[in-house]
Amino acid sequence: MGYTFASATILLLLITDPLGGIPIFANALRNVAPTRRTHVIVREVLIAFALLLAFMFMGDAFLRVMGLSQLSLQLAGGVVLFLIALRMIFPAAEGEATAPQGEPLIVPLAIPALAGPSALATVLLLVSQAPERRLEWVAALTVTMAVCALVLVMAERIQRVLGERVVVAFERLMGLVLVAVAVEMMIRALKVLVPQLAAQG
Repeated sequence: MGYTFASATILLLLITDPLGGIPIFANALRNVAPTRRTHVIVREVLIAFALLLAFMFMGDAFLRVMGLSQLSLQLAGGVVLFLIALRMIFPAAEGEATAPQGEPLIVPLAIPALAGPSALATVLLLVSQAPERRLEWVAALTVTMAVCALVLVMAERIQRVLGERVVVAFERLMGLVLVAVAVEMMIRALKVLVPQLAAQG
């Protein structure tokens, strides 16, 4: 599946899901002074950005070391995205989470809220499919992280203006789009895999 700068940015935004991360950040920052929250959010976004950027530049080497093909990565990425999308559409019932004491660092905000397994797999997929366009993928990741930072810094205002139900409905809509992306990835991978298996048989 060929990606453009715009489609890669949209895909990364769907994966990082900043609107869906609002409750996670709100809970983790509950015991942080309001004057420090913007600083913490920006710091965690930068940490996630650095990790995803590192994976983007080490993607080729990682695939070679693990002996993974682009086809296997695309098929696995489609399965992972499908499961993530289902969780967005049908979230599991959770009890009231306990807010961590003190200021959170790296976990759970940078990892896994922003730079989770699905985001890491996505940047690897982008680079593996078109390594010569690495700078374009870096730009898409930069835009994605900037949007995440903006949404999370303005989280309280967004919730007040839109209301919790609208935010939840929008996340469900993003989940539906992500399901379609995941299915398309798997179909394209299977179109290549099935003839290969038939030829071997």
